[in-house]
Order: sequence, then C-alpha cells, then structure tokens
Amino acid sequence: PTDAKMALSSGTVGRRFLLLLAQENLEFRLPEVKSLFSLCKSQLKYEDNFNVKSPFWIVHIPSEEVAKAVMRRTVCAKSIFELWGQGRTHEDLHNSLRDYPTDKMIPYLQQGSTYQIKVYAFNKTLSHNERIQRIDDLGFLPFQGTVKLKNPEHEFWLLEDYGTDPNHAPEKPFCIYFGRWIADGQRDLINLYSVKKRHFIGNTSMDAGLSFLIANHAKAGANDLVFDPFVGTGSLLVACAHFGAYVCGADIDYNIIHGRGKASRKDQKWRGPDENIRANLRQYGLEQFYVDVLVSDASKNILRKANFFDAIITDPPYGVRESTRKTGSQKGIIKSAEEYIESHVPVSMNYHLSDIFIDLLNLAAENLVMNGRLVYWLPVYKLDYTEDVIPQHPCLKLISNCEQTLTSHTSRQLITMEKVKEFECCGHPLLQNQELQKINNAFNKVFLRICMCALLPQFTSTC
Repeated sequence: PTDAKMALSSGTVGRRFLLLLAQENLEFRLPEVKSLFSLCKSQLKYEDNFNVKSPFWIVHIPSEEVAKAVMRRTVCAKSIFELWGQGRTHEDLHNSLRDYPTDKMIPYLQQGSTYQIKVYAFNKTLSHNERIQRIDDLGFLPFQGTVKLKNPEHEFWLLEDYGTDPNHAPEKPFCIYFGRWIADGQRDLINLYSVKKRHFIGNTSMDAGLSFLIANHAKAGANDLVFDPFVGTGSLLVACAHFGAYVCGADIDYNIIHGRGKASRKDQKWRGPDENIRANLRQYGLEQFYVDVLVSDASKNILRKANFFDAIITDPPYGVRESTRKTGSQKGIIKSAEEYIESHVPVSMNYHLSDIFIDLLNLAAENLVMNGRLVYWLPVYKLDYTEDVIPQHPCLKLISNCEQTLTSHTSRQLITMEKVKEFECCGHPLLQNQELQKINNAFNKVFLRICMCALLPQFTSTC
C-alpha cells in the first residue's frame, strides 16, 4: 500500500507496546492503525526494524489510554500489550526483563493482587509441558500476588514468533516477547455483524470485516455524518453507525432502496415486508443513527454545494454482479421532467466505470468537510495496473491504496483520500481519465470471461 512505501516513522517517543495482529488483509492493517491513531489525535511511531507483514509490531504510544482507544476500534489487531522485554532467545528475554525498571513492574505484582501468565506461539503449537516450563522459567520476576486463572486483575503474556511460513517453521523462534495485556481489538464484530445473520442482504453485500475496515479508514466516529452514494443494502452504513456516526445513502435501484423484488437468499423467493436498510440498523440497535436513503442517480448530484459529509464511503457497482446504470437514453429526452408522473421510472443507460469514479471524486470535493475522507473500491486489471491510473482530484490527497485480490488477473484497490482544499479553490472539476477507462474495460472483460468459464464448462478450454 501507499503507506508502506513511505519512510517509516521511528523514534522512542512514548511507552513501548506490542501489537498482535490478525494475519489477513495484510495491506489494510497499517492504514487502518494509522487512521485510528490520527482519530485519537496521536501519531503512530514504530521502530527501525518494523516489518509491515509481521503479526508483531512494536509501537511507541503516548499513553495506555490512547492504546485502549485504538483497540476499541480496530478489527485488524487482536491484542495490545505493554512490552516489558524481548529477545532472540529465552535467555535474552530474561536479561531484557531484568533490565526493565522495577518501579514500572511493582504496581502489577503487589501482594493481594491476582495474576495469570499465558504463553502464545505464532505458527507453532507448543505442548502443555513446554508452556508450563516457559512459565516456570519466569520465576525470577518479583510476583507477590496470587495466581488466578479466571478473571485475574493482571494478565501477562509470553509470545513467540516463528515466522509466517506455515510450511517451514523454524525450530527456534525468531523473537520472544513478554508484556502486560492491555486490551483486545474488535475482532468479535466480524462474527456479530456477519451478513449470514443480516436481516436484509443483496448479491454484493460487503462482509462485516471489510465494512469495519472501511469505516476505520474513513475515521467515521460519533456524531459524524456519513454518506454512501451506491448504498445497496447498507453494509457500510451499518459499520459506521456502530461507531456512532449518522448515516445516509442513495442508490438508483428502486427495489433495493424500498426492499422489494426478488430475495438474494437461496431459500427465499421474494423479499419480506420489512427487508430494508433501516431494518438492518434496527437489528443491531442502531436505528437512531439512520438519517435516510434516497432513490437517486449518482451521475447527477442532487445535493446542494456545501460541506456537510464527514466521510463518503462506497463500493460502486462494477457491472459484473450489479449493473452500472444511470438515467438517460441514447435517443435523447422526449418529455420534459415536469411531464412525468410521480410513479414514473426513468429510462436508464450504461454508466461507464471511469465516469463513476470521476463523478465520485467530484462529489467528495464538493460535499466533504475539510479533512473529511473518501473511501472507495477501484476494480483493476492487474497486468495493466499502476498507481498512475488512480483517479486524482486537486482537492483530494491520496492517503492509502490497499489491494484485495479477486482472481489471478483482477483485483480491487481500497482507495482512501482526504479533502485538503475547498472545491472553489480547485478550478475545474476532474475530467475523464483515459487510462482508467482502459483499465476498467479490461477488468470487465477478464472478469466476465472468468464467470463464463465457471458457469459454462464448454468454454473452459478457451479460458
């Protein structure tokens, strides 16, 4: 991602903490954590040997309160620990722990307190006896409290890193850490908000993990106003509402907005009477954050020119499982708008992917507050893709660019941008990007060919 290519921040400001991260969506982790530190009015600092692909990051944080605030939001990190010691071997670790200031240990080791020590090995399974031996070897630490295995006051972890290659795990760990547990991340949200349990879903409903990642990249928070111009079934709005943001959206699909038509579940033919976006928020006790959703054409911005969205987040249709449509006709308009009756559904025509992104960036430039964020998915054909094809706008600065692979030839990039200039100061709106149009056309052709090969076996020989 773009963030990983930047010079890494280093320094010794603040206390040393150890982040334990989930080994998935690797490119998304650093931008998410950086966004959350920014949300806490703090800056992420890490050490010179920082490895963005490792599950263990040593970071410097001003206070324990900031660490807990980040963990209340992140879905990439599993846990965070106050780091007391580290080493290549257990002997190195023990020497490091002996050098740790005793006055910083004592408050958590006092008589009358309860504690527990856990042993965790990444990419290796340790036997029960090996775990017990590692705990016994820590007997030199001045613990005065009582061991309590359930709900102790203080929890300490010994963590061993055996690398990320599951087929060639080393005999001995690359590094060993010991620290005091501070907080867990929000990985439980992925299961709690799973679309499998969602009341209202569609063909392209975003899974919960990615939805929360996007909400964090957008820095959506309490009392913010968040807009999704291709809202679909509202998965992204649900994630933002969980963090206290007020949410609204729009979509050209009348049936999706009103919860009508055929259902997406295999055992259900038609949608029920209360299948809609508002019902999804109600399911999670978030209805108070629902503003409204509109049937609207994203190619025609109906909003007044004003800065009122704190974030715009969206997953635009790619023309594969959901069609890309806008109102209009190749034949031209026959009637004036005033002649249409209220129930009239206007004729629609193809809405090119490149046009979608141009309109999206112009919408963000016009309607985001200063420093507000735009987060969206950009589908690309891998062989032709470079960062040069990412749509640019003079009012928006690229913050991060993370890849999610779809097939061997196609992927989609999660683009995060921040508004840095007022729209009036930027001159002309963004014009068409011919290279982007070529990439998007190639994406559609390749992806549709793959789908044909999967559905029609007679085409397999040509795939």
